[in-house]
Amino acid sequence: MAEESACVLVVDDDPAVGMVLLAQLGQAGIGGQHVLDARGALEFLRERPVDVVVTDLRMPGTSGVELLEDIVERWPEIPVILLTAHGTVAAAVEAMKKGAADFLLKPFDREEILFTVRKQIAAARHGLGPPRAEVGGDVLAGPTSSSAMREARDLIRRAAASQINVLIRGENGTGKDLTARAIHKEGPRRDAPFVRVQCGALPDTLIESELFGYEKGAFTGAASRKPGRVELAEGGTLFLDEIGDITLVVQSKLLRLLQEREFERLGGTQTLKTTARFVAATHQPLEEMVRKGTFREDLFYRLNVLPIWIPPLRARAADIDALAAQFGREAGEMNGRGHVELTKQALAILKRQPWPGNVRQLQNFVERLVVLSDGNRLTAADVERELGRPLQIGGLWEPAPPRPLERAEGRADRVDKLEHFAAGTLEANRKEVEREAIIAALARSANNRSVAARLLGIGRRTLYHKLAEHGLL
Repeated sequence: MAEESACVLVVDDDPAVGMVLLAQLGQAGIGGQHVLDARGALEFLRERPVDVVVTDLRMPGTSGVELLEDIVERWPEIPVILLTAHGTVAAAVEAMKKGAADFLLKPFDREEILFTVRKQIAAARHGLGPPRAEVGGDVLAGPTSSSAMREARDLIRRAAASQINVLIRGENGTGKDLTARAIHKEGPRRDAPFVRVQCGALPDTLIESELFGYEKGAFTGAASRKPGRVELAEGGTLFLDEIGDITLVVQSKLLRLLQEREFERLGGTQTLKTTARFVAATHQPLEEMVRKGTFREDLFYRLNVLPIWIPPLRARAADIDALAAQFGREAGEMNGRGHVELTKQALAILKRQPWPGNVRQLQNFVERLVVLSDGNRLTAADVERELGRPLQIGGLWEPAPPRPLERAEGRADRVDKLEHFAAGTLEANRKEVEREAIIAALARSANNRSVAARLLGIGRRTLYHKLAEHGLL
């Protein structure tokens, strides 16, 4: 997603502020729209894809924090930046706990607002935007037949009662984020901040500014002093998600933070202390990375004081019944379907699937199953129908490709023509199947484009482009 195609929604009851912000974004090649209140923002979000929301904290009627909570609930993938003239670390912590991606102090500087917005656009481009709803509910709740999961739960409870560093390991979709939150909520720091840092494929300077904050003038766009995530987590838990993705440069600075519990803001000379508790998570093979020299051995041992391995779903297949039933109930309530249950035969089929995406994949499948099925009792036929759908490419259903044409000697020209014809037919079929899939998803979701996009496995912006492409707007 290029910045030129991005859309920033500005929410402020002062028309002058909206006009200035849109002008500044427009000069930088970033598109935007201004609305005067939360009601207008929600109406716009229902109709159009938005990449970033910038909202004033204090507005008549619904406040910026209340709007934030609404967006987090309905569109958790959209980052929200709060504007406030009353910016304190305490207010920032409260906003971060409620799901804000960032905050800015009024009066804001042009370079600062552009820096902050671009950072969120870059995060979304690398898949590092706000996470979707939690998978698996409470990781400590419910029965389990897996000895590996029982062991993990025991370690989580023990870790929560301690103050040592924890490294959560496991495949994507197993619930590492939930595990970190459980460690925080079950321990003595439960009433203090839980601050998550997504350590992904962003430039070192962005990661550093996120972690350590910056002083006024530290770089272009730093118009005022800004606390980083380490400061915001003071007294609470700092969760370093996907720690295996950070570069060696950032690793060295993290090592000092963990060893000495001190750091400096970017551009600053004052050494600050922290009492935050450190929890990290990764799906990367850190031991192998240490051998290859791409991950510092000393940092690995600092993080790996108490390792917790979350087993993949294939290793706890007996738990699929309870998880699928839970996801069915939640999806039924979320989509106004009331109580939804799966038959024993339906659950038996689910237990035989490999689920390489683990708990997250199972949750997505059950949600789609609920929305695309009739009635509140989901049968084996419903499950088989959804499992039997054509393969998905880019989130949209596509027909299987035709068999490859064998090139016979002396008939090359004819075969070339046949291949060209087959490619054209495949493209036409793809568009038709794609259009039908979109229409079906919109019908099942009562024309709710956010829900339709989730059913199709694509983002709202991609869905909007597809609607335009197929003449469905």
